[in-house]
Amino acid sequence: MRMRAPVKIYRGIPVAVGFVLSQVAAAAPPDSRDPALTPWFESLKQPGTGAPCCSIADCRTVEFRQDRDGYEVLIDGRWKMSVPFWLHVPPDRIIDGIDNPTGRGVVCFTPEAGILCFVPPPES
Repeated sequence: MRMRAPVKIYRGIPVAVGFVLSQVAAAAPPDSRDPALTPWFESLKQPGTGAPCCSIADCRTVEFRQDRDGYEVLIDGRWKMSVPFWLHVPPDRIIDGIDNPTGRGVVCFTPEAGILCFVPPPES
């Protein structure tokens, strides 16, 4: 009977780890953040669960669009993503009926969990 050489499963691990780390967003505060808004960002809770939407590090004002299917947000380099893309906002992640002092749409997003919360802008 002929013996086979052992399979080397560890050879691809450094490549896989490097890829995963390159896709993870750094938890950095938003550009030009207003410290007066920190309590508002920290008050955001996920609809249905009441869990925090994360921290100000994960929330940004965002370019968005709305059509008959709901909202989409533009996820871009501010989350350290290499290629910008439009992402559908699940209806159960939309926070309606609260004051939005930013005047713009706000999304709380992480590459690992996706969209945690979306706050539409105030109606004009």
